[in-house]
Amino acid sequence: MRYPWWRLLLFCSVAGVPCYWLYLAAAAALGPDPGKVLVDNLGQGALVLLLASLAMTPLRILTGWSGWIAFRRQIGLWAFGYAALHLAAYLYFLLGLEFSEFAAELVERPYIALGAIALAGLSTLAMTSTRWSMRKLGKRWKKLHRIVYPTLLVVLLHMLWVVRSDAGQWSLYATVAAVLLASRVPSVERRLVRTSAVWRGEQAANKGRNNG
Repeated sequence: MRYPWWRLLLFCSVAGVPCYWLYLAAAAALGPDPGKVLVDNLGQGALVLLLASLAMTPLRILTGWSGWIAFRRQIGLWAFGYAALHLAAYLYFLLGLEFSEFAAELVERPYIALGAIALAGLSTLAMTSTRWSMRKLGKRWKKLHRIVYPTLLVVLLHMLWVVRSDAGQWSLYATVAAVLLASRVPSVERRLVRTSAVWRGEQAANKGRNNG
């Protein structure tokens, strides 16, 4: 396993955030409705991690460091983990574990249905993120994992429907998502490669002059 200490640091950091939120809730520091705050925070955390996982490839292209890709799967799995906790918190804090009400919510509240669709997409990505799945699916693996893009769009629509009148933070997430999706366009990706090559060449030249 490459970069074990960095992986451990990433694990502790991402795992520690929900624990900190729970501590704040226990300390009555999350306002009058801590359950809803936890639900919202976990949902936004899942989106942030999903965006971070998609940022690994552009960062590799721009910096030339292949290590970014080593963390992509771990971050993607955490995005699914946060999404699953988001659902669990919603069922516990907002529905009181009344699962029959959840079925009604899926019908009456379209944004809940969108969240369920997004979680299904993340579940598919998580379950097929193993090396065994990659070998078993072969070339189909990459095609399957392209569902991350529509899943991201569904997540953004789910969040927009939730925040509605206060879409300032959502706009930031949507802008980052648009940049990351644009970086997948072949012409844009080729430009990133050229920009990275020029930048690294300049860095090497400057280093050579300084050493000289």
